[in-house]
Amino acid sequence: MSAIPVAPDVLGPEVAVLPLPDVAERLGLSITRVHQLVRDGHLLAFRRDDVLVVPEDFLGPEGVVKGLAGTITLLRDAGYREDEILRWLFGDDPTLPGTPIAALRSDRGREVKRRAQAMGF
Repeated sequence: MSAIPVAPDVLGPEVAVLPLPDVAERLGLSITRVHQLVRDGHLLAFRRDDVLVVPEDFLGPEGVVKGLAGTITLLRDAGYREDEILRWLFGDDPTLPGTPIAALRSDRGREVKRRAQAMGF
């Protein structure tokens, strides 16, 4: 089994995070399945205070926020590292307005993916 990819913690302390066991409980999945979601790029995880965590904003009432995995894939395919993806997802974008993760959470995934695709060129 491959190791879980861990991004650097580049987000401010104001960004709420959940330890992976809490993510598993919230999604109704086993912890090994959550590890697989991180390995497959559906979620990005990083260490905060020596605990492997995921930003709480990556989860919605129905599970992983719709469009998040596709956006991560688009940015990875364009050569972006995990820390750059996290910064972009949580950085202000006046053209949205707000942050890309907030736009994904409000069902504006098409706009976010369009911007992510444009960043790759």
